[in-house]
Amino acid sequence: MKTAVFFHAHPDDEALLTAGTMAMLADEGHRVVLVVATAGERGLAELPHGEELGKARMDELRSSAAVLGCARVVQLGYGDSGLAIDGGMADDRADNAFIDVDIEEAAQRLAAILKEETADLVTIYDPSGGYGHPDHVQVYRVGSRAAEIAGTPIVLEATVNRDWLVKGVRLAARFYPALDVRSFERAYSAGETITHRVNVRRHTRAKRTAMAAHATQASGGDGDRTLGAMLRIPAPIYRYVFGTEWFVQRGLPPGTRLRHPFGNP
Repeated sequence: MKTAVFFHAHPDDEALLTAGTMAMLADEGHRVVLVVATAGERGLAELPHGEELGKARMDELRSSAAVLGCARVVQLGYGDSGLAIDGGMADDRADNAFIDVDIEEAAQRLAAILKEETADLVTIYDPSGGYGHPDHVQVYRVGSRAAEIAGTPIVLEATVNRDWLVKGVRLAARFYPALDVRSFERAYSAGETITHRVNVRRHTRAKRTAMAAHATQASGGDGDRTLGAMLRIPAPIYRYVFGTEWFVQRGLPPGTRLRHPFGNP
């Protein structure tokens, strides 16, 4: 049995990016630990920002984690930095906002968990934080440093294949002209940089259930959000669309193509 620690910024990030891999590893008998930096108390939702939303989202996270087979859930207790309308950093963020914390201090706290768990693997995000959320960028910075401190041997950047994503968005733009295809052209990771393509089709039911656990994030703001739209996709199509999860492991030779988080062929 090995131990994999999945480090995410907010509740629901695990369901969107790594849920299938988490369920697969747990099903194989590995220990899966989920760590979130914040409670996501500034996310768009029907509930107002603040403690009430943070509590609701942590309850949702624990429900998601149970479905995925997680052995432990840890919240580091930092404040959700929020997201400005233009996609940058919010000006009214809390004093303990994750984006403002000392990287070394936060990394030491995460490293303590990695050491306690004798983690064989930790997942973070790519340097741009996927789509650029400040807290996601901070996950990359803090997670990278924590792995160095703890000596965790495998560091995987959870991402999306940008080539596949842009093709899908361009197709969707035919029906939804308001979609800004250009905003996706620099998001996540180019296909040529991806080292791990993990087939999680056997675990898409668990992934979909994990997504559904985050009910506060299915709507909010101007209406249905990405997660809500994903949950309306018919099951056979959902299995195809969400049946692969992608990761980048730095330092591997160009052209590396692995099918398992621990590097198994």
